[in-house]
This record gives sequence, C-alpha cells and structure tokens, in this order.
Amino acid sequence: MASSSASRWIRPEVYPLFAAMGFAVGICGYQLVRNICINPDVRVNKENRAAGILENYAEGERYAEHSLRKYLRNKSPEIMPTINNFFSEPENN
Repeated sequence: MASSSASRWIRPEVYPLFAAMGFAVGICGYQLVRNICINPDVRVNKENRAAGILENYAEGERYAEHSLRKYLRNKSPEIMPTINNFFSEPENN
C-alpha cells in the first residue's frame, strides 16, 4: 500500500509543485518566527502582556525599517529594467 501511494504522488511531474509549496511554507514560517521573536507588538510571556500598550516608538521604527526595505527604497519598481527601457525607448536602440 505504501509503495503504491508513493509511486502515485512522488513523480517527476509533481516536483515543481513540491518546490512551490515548500517555498510558500518557508516564507510563512519565516514571517511567523520573525513576528514572534522581534515584533515589538507581540508579547509572548505574561509579564510583557501585563505591561499594556507600550510607547516604544524607536523599537517599532527599527522593526518596520528593516534592511531589505532600506535597500529597496531607492530602487525603481521594475523587474527587468533593461528590457523595459528597450521597449519603452526605441529611439535609443
């Protein structure tokens, strides 16, 4: 029984689906761990929950302005800028 179900589901055609699902689960897991560990609004232990609303703006700013956001802030929102410039400005080519 186990070998027939394995041969039914584990085929080379299914590998991209496994990869895509694994990538999606990895992103969700990363975000969950990131929020639990370093988000200033999430308090796991009882002492921090009893503190109520904290006015710690510096910690919240540090969480929101992470290094990836700082890196992408001055970049143009294009996936392939060379191809976009080639088709949008044909007089230069």
